[in-house]
Amino acid sequence: MELSSSFLLSPKACNYSFSSSLSPFPIHLFIRNSKSRTPSFRILAVALEPQQDFPGNSPQRLLKELAARKKAISLKKGPPRRFILRPPIDDNKLAERFLNSPQLSLKSFPLLSSCLPSSRLNNADRLWIDEYLLEAKQALGYSLEPSETLGDDNPAKQFDTLLYLAFQHPSCERTKARHVRSGHSRLSFLGQYVLELALAELFLQRYPRESPGPMRERVFGLIGKRNLDQWIKAASLQNLIFTYDDMDKIRKRERDGPVKSVFWALFGAIYLCFGMPEVYRVLFEVFGMDPDAGDCQPRLRRQLEDVDYVSAEFEGKLSWQDIVAYKPPADALFEQPRLFRACVPPGMHRFRGNIWDYDTRPHVMKTLGYPLEMTDRIPEITEARNIELGLGLQLCYMHPSKYKFEHPRFCYERLEYIGQKIQDLVMAERLLTKHLDAPGLWLQQRHRGLLMNKYCGRYLRAKHLHRYIIFDEKIQDTYENNRRKRNPATTAVQQALHGLSYLVYGKRDVRRLMFEFFDFEQIQPKEVV
Repeated sequence: MELSSSFLLSPKACNYSFSSSLSPFPIHLFIRNSKSRTPSFRILAVALEPQQDFPGNSPQRLLKELAARKKAISLKKGPPRRFILRPPIDDNKLAERFLNSPQLSLKSFPLLSSCLPSSRLNNADRLWIDEYLLEAKQALGYSLEPSETLGDDNPAKQFDTLLYLAFQHPSCERTKARHVRSGHSRLSFLGQYVLELALAELFLQRYPRESPGPMRERVFGLIGKRNLDQWIKAASLQNLIFTYDDMDKIRKRERDGPVKSVFWALFGAIYLCFGMPEVYRVLFEVFGMDPDAGDCQPRLRRQLEDVDYVSAEFEGKLSWQDIVAYKPPADALFEQPRLFRACVPPGMHRFRGNIWDYDTRPHVMKTLGYPLEMTDRIPEITEARNIELGLGLQLCYMHPSKYKFEHPRFCYERLEYIGQKIQDLVMAERLLTKHLDAPGLWLQQRHRGLLMNKYCGRYLRAKHLHRYIIFDEKIQDTYENNRRKRNPATTAVQQALHGLSYLVYGKRDVRRLMFEFFDFEQIQPKEVV
């Protein structure tokens, strides 16, 4: 510390004295006499810190030496652990891991096999199964006998394993294991599309005159995240999801994620082992969902008057038991006959023989590869199916601007709705069987990237099938020259084509259209910015 000051000397004798608060420190005064008549003084005050000697074993001394050593020597830091690459697995070990994986154990059920865990369950997994699995099976209404006692040709043999994976949501302790975390996310990825397709088929047959807008609101009212926790409590499954916590005391924002994940994964497991009828039973018997409940009803909107008639089988409101118990006759024209009648109104026969049917339909059917070869007992069945298929194709190309305001069901909206749901499920099944080692989040991103609306419309336009859409004459030029209006219309037509193929020929024809004809998995070029 240094204090400096300059002042002039007076010729008179003066006593210089001052007091300072720095008295404990030695003060040095340096006085300079100038040759001038008025010499000046410069005073410098320096405060010296006293030397502190710490004992040899003092922590302060050790810290001081360590700081000095760090200044003298600069240590090179190694790379972070996340950048350290693991050595590659030996080829023999890699082959052994894949061959011993349960995902390759079921050749007759490839989709079910792809959703099994990537490695065999260990003792920690068996501990959860022994403690909680019976409670879960009892709550869902299944037999308490181990599913492993069933035959190899029965997909329900794997139900215990899938049910265990369904409850291992990302917030539980067992999710640290890779095979558990990946298995649960894959089941949840599949289950969401199973639920949407099941409820879409139910509401299309239950409300044959309704447009897809109110039906989407009904679906959201039943399986939206707003009501999922109450369905879980109705089935007494909350203690299996939150083992150590009370679900009512957890904030809704924190419990919605685990509840939704477990809910979707449950229906993924049920669909794989028992099929779609069991999905309806668990939805409406175990969880107690009511499609007529007040909180599931759509908002009021202006309804267009529907003057066209519906099939006689839809005169009464169908229940979920009617949907499950329905068996198509042996000589049925379609794979889904009642669902076809719910989406393609009988009044479409008035368009038979018009210009589009005569001029455009043969070209569209030839391009799509229709009609498919079917072995029918009576030739008249084949002819009737081809006629109905042609009318369904014409409905797929009817834009709402043409006839909707006079005849609300003479447009592609209902076929588009069912086509979107079956398209999502078919793509999910494809990704699960193709990428055995991928987690559900990656599959979800891949699924979304492949089925983006602009890509769906692009595939249809690449085949030059968008030129045959039936618009109203007033807006036809606008839609053909404005891509913002054209692209949603072509997307809707493509999804309607998938819906029609599902109703007429089944899921196998949807796969043919998506992966062979339109080639949904083609690599898209990156956009130039």
